[in-house]
Formats: sequence, C-alpha cells, structure tokens
Amino acid sequence: MSTGWPLFGHAPAEQRFLDAYAQGRLHHAWLIEGPEGIGKSRLAHRLTAFLLGARGPADRPLDAPETDEVWRACASGSHPDFRLLKRELNDKGKLTQDISVHQIRELTTFFTMKAALGGWRTGIIDAIDETNRNGANALLKTLEEPPPKCVLFLVNHGREPILPTIRSRCRVLRLSILSDADCLSALEAAGAPSQAARIAHGRPGRGIRLSSPLALAAAEAARALLRSAPRIPDKLAMAALSAASADERAMEAFRAEISEWLAERAETQPAAAKLWLQQARLAGDAERLNMDAAQVASKLVAGLYELAQPV
Repeated sequence: MSTGWPLFGHAPAEQRFLDAYAQGRLHHAWLIEGPEGIGKSRLAHRLTAFLLGARGPADRPLDAPETDEVWRACASGSHPDFRLLKRELNDKGKLTQDISVHQIRELTTFFTMKAALGGWRTGIIDAIDETNRNGANALLKTLEEPPPKCVLFLVNHGREPILPTIRSRCRVLRLSILSDADCLSALEAAGAPSQAARIAHGRPGRGIRLSSPLALAAAEAARALLRSAPRIPDKLAMAALSAASADERAMEAFRAEISEWLAERAETQPAAAKLWLQQARLAGDAERLNMDAAQVASKLVAGLYELAQPV
C-alpha cells in the first residue's frame, strides 16, 4: 500500500502540528518556509488531507495511502472543503508573474462559507511570496478575523519578503534542506534517475525537476567550470555557456551548481559571499528584465572571472 504523499526529513515540523491538533490548540494559519525543493508544498498537502480526514497508520497518521478516499479527493482537487492557490496560466499558456488579488478574494469568500462536509475548511497558497501586494493585503482580513474551523497553509520560498503583518499572524514551520540519506530516500520514492542525487544538494524537488539530459549536462558543465575557477580557459567557458543556454531547466541546473559552490565558500571568502548575493539577485532580474538564457549564463560566468581579480 503506497503512501499518497511520502515525505522525508521533516518529522519535527509534522509533530509540532500534530501536537497542536491533539491539544485542541490548532492555529488558523501556518507559514511553511524554507529553500525550494525540500517538500514544503507536500507537507502542506499532507496536513490538509489529515485535517479533512485522511489517515495513515496509527504511528504515522499523516502517511495516508493512495487508496484513501479523502486523499484521492484532495489530490484530484475535487474535495469541496479544500482550495489550492497557485500562479495560473495566462492567455499565451505561460505562468502569470504572481498570484492575483482576484484569486485571493475567491479564497477569502470560500472561507466565509459553511463546510460542505461539516468539518474543516482548508486552503494552501503556494506560494505566498508569489502573491502580489494587493493580494497580500486582501488576505489580511481572513488572518485577522479567521472563521471557525478554517486553516490556511502559506508556503514561502523566501524569494521576496512577505508582509510583517502576515508573518505575525501565522505559526511558522521552518524546514531545512534534507540530509543526504533523507534526500536519497525521497528521490528513490519518486523514482528519480540515479543522477538526480548529485544535483539535488539536499533538495529532492530540485533533483527531480533537473534530471533531464540537458539539465544534467549543464550541471556537469558548471562543475567542470568550477574546477578551473577562478582562472577559467576560454574554451571551457564557451562550452559551459552553450550547455547552460540549452533550455530553462539547463539554466536552472547551471545556476544551482554555481550557487552551491559559492555558498560553500561564502563564510570564509568575502568575495565569494558578495558574488553569491549578486547571483541570487540575478534570477529575479532575469525575469523582470526578460533576459535570455545566454545573457544570464554570461553574467554567471563573468562573476566567476571576478574572483580572480585582486582586491
């Protein structure tokens, strides 16, 4: 019997929620935050299914099996007392830049209704840092005056600051990157290719998403580049730029490898810390300025050249 949404490495966060539930002190809003790809959304879905009645074994109540009727309704999006908010597709079939105020208002209206099945009503915003300012403000009334038996889960990747007034009204579950063992277990459970473990860096979601041939090739090109940094041969740089520009996931894999490399050196090398911050900002700049993959890759490589310059 397969678990519907298996989760690894976050037992302490799950237990905090279960303790609050058992004590009858369940908070109305939970902010689930941490790096991308570690299971924040999956945790929110597991907690939602539990509240709505899905159950696993007595010693693992959140591990509802795929055969559980409540779990199946949540997974298919057909449960009448559950709403999931994510960025939607626009007229051109591309994701919108943020979760709109209209989506938030529909959610707040949903919370004013009676539960269709007489129990809890739940909602997940995935992610709150992808909600525009008007939407965030529209959410405040529900957080300030929560209806009875309503629980809202806010996933936060930390890409953008969220309103202090939202944070102060939530109970925070802070998740960290997974250990190598937990990450490997998560990847195996998902049926990811063996190469995914090398690119995951404790984030199984990233490993699964970036296990395409082009992404794996870009990651390997980044590693070759970093082995020669900061004095990078032009031929190697050109090959890396070509691999990184192959597609969107290749670019993400390339950037992730460089970011991890810089992060490891940031505590002892001020220049690496400065460059890590610049590279972290580059992702947002690239989307805002509509930069193509070649431009982004060039900036990433140029930053590595800067490490060779005397201070």
